Amino acid sequence: MTPSARDALASRLRAAGSVYAEDEADLLLAAGGGEPVRLRALVQRRLGGEPLEYVLGWAAFDGHRVRVTDGVFVPRARTAVVVAEAARRLHRYDRVVDLCCGAGAIAVALLGRVGALDLVAADVDPDAVAVAAENIGDRGIVVAGDLFDPLPERLRGAVDLIAANAPYVPTDAVATMPTEARDHEHRVALDGGADGLDVHRRIAAGAGEWLRPGGVVVIEVSREQAARSATVFEACGFVVDVVHDETVDGTCVVAGLPGA
Repeated sequence: MTPSARDALASRLRAAGSVYAEDEADLLLAAGGGEPVRLRALVQRRLGGEPLEYVLGWAAFDGHRVRVTDGVFVPRARTAVVVAEAARRLHRYDRVVDLCCGAGAIAVALLGRVGALDLVAADVDPDAVAVAAENIGDRGIVVAGDLFDPLPERLRGAVDLIAANAPYVPTDAVATMPTEARDHEHRVALDGGADGLDVHRRIAAGAGEWLRPGGVVVIEVSREQAARSATVFEACGFVVDVVHDETVDGTCVVAGLPGA
């Protein structure tokens, strides 16, 4: 495609509301592979409001291309704060659970940063489980079920770290999310209950049974909810810190189980 055609595509994307129209144009052109019919189909999907990541079939996260499929939660850059805080507490072959794993983005990033891990990723959404299994491959196992329910029994009391990007959007706020999220991602990956912290409470209540003494939970939360989430984990016996990374505008609660 000529530069003028590329500029024309960027102009169409900009008119449709894209903030990063030039970058999107380049990605769509690359995905089109020089085939006009394929490119036209991709552009129409994007102009129709589909998230760019679904159109491309992948999302960029922590230096990786993570495959995503329709409905599966799209990894956000801010979740890199969870990866960074988890990675600096891990060693090769540690036992790690990626809870509410979505496409497995946290797991993929931790494997990239730390190396081989005894890794289990879990999600209640079967579509997420399928794509996470594809992303993680033979570097870990992916299980389907509600929070801790599907975890292998061998992990009980032995997990070094639980990393989680559990849903934390308050129910009433889901309707105010960008349309790409609320109209395309499965609600189970977004809705955190009345105050957004229902799943945080369940993780805090159950994590102690699975962590080894001294084990850690690293869980994403909004900056505004962080103090309340921290209180939830403190009430369950954890020693808690809140970390905010201005670079990615991400916040997480780091909750350590006493002992060891």
